[in-house]
Amino acid sequence: MNRRQSLKRLGGLTAFFLPLTASGPSWARAEATPSSRLSKPKSEWAELLPPASYRILFEEDTERAGSSPLNQEKRDGTFICAACYLPLFDSSTKYESGTGWPSFWQHLPDAVATKTDFKIFYPRTEYHCARCGGHQGHVFDDGPKPTGKRFCNNGLALQFVPRTEKLPELRT
Repeated sequence: MNRRQSLKRLGGLTAFFLPLTASGPSWARAEATPSSRLSKPKSEWAELLPPASYRILFEEDTERAGSSPLNQEKRDGTFICAACYLPLFDSSTKYESGTGWPSFWQHLPDAVATKTDFKIFYPRTEYHCARCGGHQGHVFDDGPKPTGKRFCNNGLALQFVPRTEKLPELRT
């Protein structure tokens, strides 16, 4: 039984948490305009992406801590959504959080959207690419100054583009 199935069996908790999420997921009201949102069936994403990236981005899976080569990425550049190629983070906001996942203290403007996640019984803020809705990770309030935020990202949900290279065109 996975976490989602376990939570469904605890249906009584849903009524307890419902008032906390009555406004619905904010990523559905993402800062991206409706005309810039990319809507693709999951089957198309599954054909475009490696299986592990697809599971993270569109089934909200999580990669094993310490497994991403992006943990060690220190070059100047941009981290983009592995699905639609929207730029999400500048390398100047990346830091070593000690968690085993690439972490950032600030996202690029209008790049991510959030929703509340209760998958492990207590509320966490999950964030997604504002353009394609691909799951990136969770944001916590234990990051460094100036924001105090830690955007804890799945490395397989990102690609890194060095500043010396042109960013890829957004997927359509």
